[in-house]
Amino acid sequence: MSTRLNGIIRAFEEGKPAFTCFAKSDKQTAIDLSDSPYDGLVVEMEHNPFDMSALGDFLQYLLNRKQILKQGSPAPAVTPLVRIPSNGAEMDHWQAKQALDRGVYGIITPHVKTVEQAYNAVAACRYARPKNAPLYEPKGVRGDGPATAARYWGLTQPEYYAKADVWPLAPEGELLVGLMIESEEAIENLDDMLANVPGIGFCLIGEGDLSQELGYARQYEHPEVLGAMRKIVETCKKHNVVVGNPHTNAKNVERLLGEGYRFLMSAPQRSYGVIGQAREMAGY
Repeated sequence: MSTRLNGIIRAFEEGKPAFTCFAKSDKQTAIDLSDSPYDGLVVEMEHNPFDMSALGDFLQYLLNRKQILKQGSPAPAVTPLVRIPSNGAEMDHWQAKQALDRGVYGIITPHVKTVEQAYNAVAACRYARPKNAPLYEPKGVRGDGPATAARYWGLTQPEYYAKADVWPLAPEGELLVGLMIESEEAIENLDDMLANVPGIGFCLIGEGDLSQELGYARQYEHPEVLGAMRKIVETCKKHNVVVGNPHTNAKNVERLLGEGYRFLMSAPQRSYGVIGQAREMAGY
């Protein structure tokens, strides 16, 4: 049995893509996703309320005691991350701290454009340590309050400290730092970001904002948009950093896998087939 708690990292380490989705922080969504085939999910708090009480409830309802018993691990079968509201340029720490202290396994920061912003996003997810400690940089600035997160992970606080660091910088770390790359400025600076900031777990392309800036709003298959995305993929490959796509569907999944995307977000399928069948039977 794998001792890895973060199922998304487990997929990456096994050379597999990780399949995820966005989720709202309500209890029923957590229950529905708890036995889904996803490797992980991203609680969407950039465009939804940043509500820590709701997130705490969501995380508890995501746990399934039958699954925990079967797999012999306290980890949720579907690994929760959070996309926080603050953009990279805002250089916030507190939103990452609050979400991590609830027990999530990683933070996605929107609109990261510079080396300084990328450094800050990683530092916000790391605890402070002595200057002579290994893996000192990026210097951790996360405040110390691990009790709730350690309980959620099913660990003692010393065990939590040992695992609450960013992967792949810390090979045993269980936290993922995701950067949203969604502007021309970010693309221009991405090579420097990945070369100079260790601890970035993956880059997630923000196709919506990127396509807006390029003048082709939500035209994800437009040549200009695809060309910009290709630059991001190539830069991530150069530095062996996972790249993700937030709009994976049946039409593009083969292409995305072929191009090397490894963090694939697809919406849960909703089927209304029975309604069409019933209307047909009812004669309208």
